[in-house]
Amino acid sequence: MTSLASTIVEEIKPIGHSSIPAKVGLALLLAALADWLFYGQRVGLSLTLFAIALAGVSVLVNRAALDLRRAMIGSAVLAVGLVPVVEELNSLSFLILVASMAIALQLVTNAESTGLADRVRALRNFVLLGPFRFFLDAPQALNASAFTRGIALWLMPAALSAVFVALFAAANPVIEQWLSLLNPKLILGYISIPRVLFWALMLALVWPFIHVRWRRKKITTAAEAVEPPPLPPLVSVEFLGPSTILRSLILFNLLFVAQSVLDGIYLWGHLALPDNLTYAGYAHRGAYPLIVTALLAAAFVLVTMRPGGPAEKSKVIRPLVYLWVGQNVLLVASSILRLDLYVDIYMLTYWRIAAFIWMGLVALGLILIVARIVLDRSNQWLVGANLIALAISVYGCSLVNFDAFIADYNVAHSREASGNGLQIDMNYLLTLGPQALPAIDKAIMLRPGTPESCLVSRRDRLVEQQRQDLAWRSWGFRSWRLQRRLDALAKDPSGSRPVG
Repeated sequence: MTSLASTIVEEIKPIGHSSIPAKVGLALLLAALADWLFYGQRVGLSLTLFAIALAGVSVLVNRAALDLRRAMIGSAVLAVGLVPVVEELNSLSFLILVASMAIALQLVTNAESTGLADRVRALRNFVLLGPFRFFLDAPQALNASAFTRGIALWLMPAALSAVFVALFAAANPVIEQWLSLLNPKLILGYISIPRVLFWALMLALVWPFIHVRWRRKKITTAAEAVEPPPLPPLVSVEFLGPSTILRSLILFNLLFVAQSVLDGIYLWGHLALPDNLTYAGYAHRGAYPLIVTALLAAAFVLVTMRPGGPAEKSKVIRPLVYLWVGQNVLLVASSILRLDLYVDIYMLTYWRIAAFIWMGLVALGLILIVARIVLDRSNQWLVGANLIALAISVYGCSLVNFDAFIADYNVAHSREASGNGLQIDMNYLLTLGPQALPAIDKAIMLRPGTPESCLVSRRDRLVEQQRQDLAWRSWGFRSWRLQRRLDALAKDPSGSRPVG
């Protein structure tokens, strides 16, 4: 009966009585102090001063939970952690300072945690979850009136739309030119994207020390309550409710349509680019930022369309999600085309092959997200399907002779062989190992004049390495096929065979 009468529930309890808006204001002041102390400056004593300021603000905000004895112990722990930083700032002293601040904060504000396991668990949650709480707690400060609630509904859509616009500007020089016409120099002279990201990072780091929340266990009996109180939601209902999601998807689809139209005009339609822009530059700049865009879009869809979420069964939101995911798949296809155009000019490397494979996996992941929503599957099914796709890709890559493929491609598409592209990079070919020997021999034949002695000696070392690979202890089927190809080329130098 005792086990039935008592239940253990997880409770997240904020410490202190200061309002959220006041705490946000203090967090902004600390971020401004961090900007003055750290941004563009060498860090040393400034870190000690910032740690003391952060500790002082934390004590001020959470003074209602202070106990003199525990406060003295926490101060001593913080002082011990500051000594190595004052002596010299390095990775070890920085980690000691972070650990001492977290331990001191727990000693001062988490009196209910007594056991070692509870304290370690609380510190783990503080370190892993604390930096994300500001962006979940701060919107509560905007719930004071209908006007501010309206702002809150547009806050996330506008912020994420700004992120997507920045990524599109990095990926598309045409969009970058359009943004430059808005003449944002007056503002951007004082505000830059790295600085905004720095402020966001500082707010995320200082917020757990200001709005202290510890996960703790509370024992409730049947005499105290019939059932435990529900957990507070991970995010504000207004912050990530159906209205916010709907506004976000409308903005995102409009932005992605603009990007897709530009790609259709310039990338797929081969329309002449504006002045001072080349197709190589257009293709190279776009591949990787668009993949980041697709990953952010996938994360947003997973969060908003989570099983049991407010938007999962919406007849309006679901079609917008399908449309947006489809546009992201189109963006991934554009990224693949961009990279292909870039490879046509600047040749193939291992990293560019990896990028092709990665982009294909991202596109497949987006399609699987839609399949999960349509088929009403769990996130566990989605993870399993992606892991299967990843395992198949990795296994397939283990069977592909990338060394020979890269070497043959680069020689065949070089300026010496095709009249276009770049000249053969012999140094890179020689780093690919013995499998590149047929391509290296062809490259030597394409280059007029007598080969350099250094080049010949490096090729001979690859030949010797290939002979060693044919010994029975180091024998491999790929090396055996290479030797057959080398023997065939030696008999008929003008002929060529594809590498198996």
